[in-house]
Amino acid sequence: MSTLEDGDNEAALAPPPMSESPEEKFREFLAIRGEKLTAPRRLLVRHIFNSHKHFDADELVAELPSDAQGRKVSRATVYRTLRLLVEANLLRELRLTNRTAYEHDYGYPSHDHLHCTECNAVVEFRNDALRKLRDEVSREHGFRASGHRFVITGLCPKCVRARGPRRRLDLV
Repeated sequence: MSTLEDGDNEAALAPPPMSESPEEKFREFLAIRGEKLTAPRRLLVRHIFNSHKHFDADELVAELPSDAQGRKVSRATVYRTLRLLVEANLLRELRLTNRTAYEHDYGYPSHDHLHCTECNAVVEFRNDALRKLRDEVSREHGFRASGHRFVITGLCPKCVRARGPRRRLDLV
């Protein structure tokens, strides 16, 4: 089992080299739909795929640099582009307890998540036993699995420590 917390141990779930960049894949996807890779969309793709981390739309809007004329990408363009990137299988949408987060999908190995409901930390992990169980259950039901999503919610060690000692009744 390996884990990856945003920004930590990136090699654990690093993608293999891809024949096409995310930008090229997105351009191809848009062309099939009769759409163009506009400057704001290009800026979004480059920004998103410049680092591997989980993010939500509001964080993305806040992080985006202004263009040469000092304009920011509109919130509407961000939301529409995120939807398109999910449709193009470049991003994966994670529905967490209190937000929708996004992560890279293109070329990344299958993995699962731990989500802290207190601080919103997301930790990626791989577990072969879970994948074997998925495949076994699928076979039992004559189902051909193409993937799965597994998110464990709870408190990360930091938030557990911040809450301090608990009484016995709190553990029930």
